[in-house]
Amino acid sequence: PQGESRVPFGVNVLSQDVPVQANYDGKGGGWVASVLVGELQAGDGFFTPQQGSQIVVKCILGKFYGKNQVGSDVVTDKATTIDGHDAWLVESKLTFDIPGLQTKGERLIVAIAQASPERSGLFYASIPDTTPELLQPARDALSQLTVDG
Repeated sequence: PQGESRVPFGVNVLSQDVPVQANYDGKGGGWVASVLVGELQAGDGFFTPQQGSQIVVKCILGKFYGKNQVGSDVVTDKATTIDGHDAWLVESKLTFDIPGLQTKGERLIVAIAQASPERSGLFYASIPDTTPELLQPARDALSQLTVDG
């Protein structure tokens, strides 16, 4: 796992990446499958897990894909629990056509668990369509989460 700095309001965010396609853009850029966990702090206002998931998904689509057009077909958007804590789960099938990139889509999984009134936990996975064998390990990681706080 390595530190991740692209998550607004994120604290102690770590990600684990699997390289999928090196230098896809001819400028040294690499595409990865990844799983990320961390703590979210709501800033000046507190949010529910559902509101947090909506915010996080918008941030991911805006930050992780640059200026590329991304389609999103939501397949799951529901309340759940993680380790006995209220949570919200969003799973989407993303589609895109990024120059030089072999994959044309990936599975996005976002789960927000409320650890306390002021803090929430974040789980995020992005698994490119070209590596479907990594989807089940990402789902397994989500099912094994524990919540501290």
